[in-house]
Amino acid sequence: MKRTIRLGTRGSALALAQTQTIAAMLESAAGIHTEIVTVSTPGDRSDKPIPEIGIGVFTTAVRDALADDQVDVAVHSYKDLPTAPDPRLALAAVPQREDPRDALVARDGLTLGELPPGSTVGTGSPRRAAQLEALGLGLAIVGLRGNVDTRIRKVTDGQLDAVVLAKAGLKRLGRLDVITEVIEPIQMLPAPAQGALAVECRVDDVDVEHLLRSIVDDQATRAAAAAERAMMATLEGGCNAPVGALADVVEDLDDDGRVVMRLSLRGVAAVYAKDDKGKPVVVDLLRASATGDLTAAEQLGRDLALELLDLGAGVLSAPEGRS
Repeated sequence: MKRTIRLGTRGSALALAQTQTIAAMLESAAGIHTEIVTVSTPGDRSDKPIPEIGIGVFTTAVRDALADDQVDVAVHSYKDLPTAPDPRLALAAVPQREDPRDALVARDGLTLGELPPGSTVGTGSPRRAAQLEALGLGLAIVGLRGNVDTRIRKVTDGQLDAVVLAKAGLKRLGRLDVITEVIEPIQMLPAPAQGALAVECRVDDVDVEHLLRSIVDDQATRAAAAAERAMMATLEGGCNAPVGALADVVEDLDDDGRVVMRLSLRGVAAVYAKDDKGKPVVVDLLRASATGDLTAAEQLGRDLALELLDLGAGVLSAPEGRS
């Protein structure tokens, strides 16, 4: 009798869609029977801003279910995972990444540049808010919670002029048709590991770890996400900090003129100050970039973070009431 692999995940439509892709990979490649087990998380049960609920609001409960042997594998949006490792668990696989860019969903098919000054743009991310404000378009940034459909409905119902969402999530939900503009990284760097999934198993479950690594893991995506998250961790920023990062595997020439694959990393960090009314505003958006070896991804991320700190990034924190 074949073993059934139990995949643990949040119960949102997006989380289920992501987990189904992992289940399909295991079933098609190894003929393994899978079962998807949903786990309720504090982030799913509350409408409060994420910083008020705490770190790991979408991942801790799923990780606990894995550690307690209620499931065999946990599937997360990688960007939601705390940067501190969980000693009970192993990061068994990072599948090939979807498009990491952000996407605009706006009324009347408008792009960012076509939105009139004063247009209301909803986002649940300090990173997105800071970069939108830095574009100098005069947009009114509005805090936002809720699933993808809820956020899109804010636009279609006329409550907001636009929202910004991850393109990867829209693709996994089959909603690419609502996108009015894909925002290029030169305007808005994505969250570290955006578009990537993290697939965990128990640290002592060697058979499952080997299975996942051999079927699901993509080394280039793993390296890119590791560099981005190491940058964020060094900046002492959690998953809601105003930090953006994007690493790409690129061709380069070594000292002998031979073509080699290397990792190119770009990072951005917002610096806030309070205006005369005590409201936090973005006073600077610091940018840096670096290139390094694929085998030293985390060190590349740490080095870029140190460069941003030298530029004045300091300790990063999101403005109150924006999550």
